[in-house]
Amino acid sequence: MERPEVVLPKLRATEGAGARFELDLDVGSKSDIGRVRTNNEDACRVLRDARVFVIADGMGGEAHGELASGIAGDTVTEFCSGDSSQYSDAAGAAGRSEFSEKTNRLMSAARLANQRIYEASLKDASLRGMGATLVAAWVEGNQLSLVHVGDSRAYLLRDGALKQLTTDHTLVEEQVRSGLIKPEEAHLSKMQNVLIRALGVKSEVELDAAEIILSSGDILLLCTDGLTRMAPNAEIERVLGETRSAQARADRLVALANEHGGEDNVSVIVVQVGSSEA
Repeated sequence: MERPEVVLPKLRATEGAGARFELDLDVGSKSDIGRVRTNNEDACRVLRDARVFVIADGMGGEAHGELASGIAGDTVTEFCSGDSSQYSDAAGAAGRSEFSEKTNRLMSAARLANQRIYEASLKDASLRGMGATLVAAWVEGNQLSLVHVGDSRAYLLRDGALKQLTTDHTLVEEQVRSGLIKPEEAHLSKMQNVLIRALGVKSEVELDAAEIILSSGDILLLCTDGLTRMAPNAEIERVLGETRSAQARADRLVALANEHGGEDNVSVIVVQVGSSEA
């Protein structure tokens, strides 16, 4: 069962009215239930005009995970497409001076999503333990703002080479960083799905953020672990490097995950920077 992308309203005229985007973006997205699961706990959000892209993967089982990811996706897109002043200090910590206004705003949106998921779980005992991963991108001019928590990932294909932009917040990744296991052994560990950070699990959340200057020809990929646990990086790199539209790449990546077993929901957003051949 395929879930179409959710395309939200245009950016309000009062927000970024004077912004000039030097780079053209071709965007494709797809969310699929996979071949094993009975429901889709992923959320995939695309704001084409605002250039905001969000993927969240719910945890907590059944409708709980779907609720958490939906709150995450809707909160981030709502916060970034509207007037953030309406939220006052609800989103938590003050901005970080090393980051731009857009990156700080994206972090505030993620903190607000964390707060909403956490509070929803406190109000209903049946929702305890629900949470969501998040990877969110905002492109302004030639700058990419990136915020993430959990094991959903962002990649950048540049000059034919695929680079992972995010680091998984999982127990097995922590073991790799600590030298307890070798990187090539990570995919064999039973701990690879155990998250050490996610939205909604605690009252506050620690986020990772980054800013990257984009160039024409770059391809940005946001995805859930339903893709990365199924398909090797080499195959993902090959699909992204093929001459086709962003939507065709997104469709092919989802098909690739399902060809490799489709053991989980899979969601992808592909952003091609510059001209793209359909």
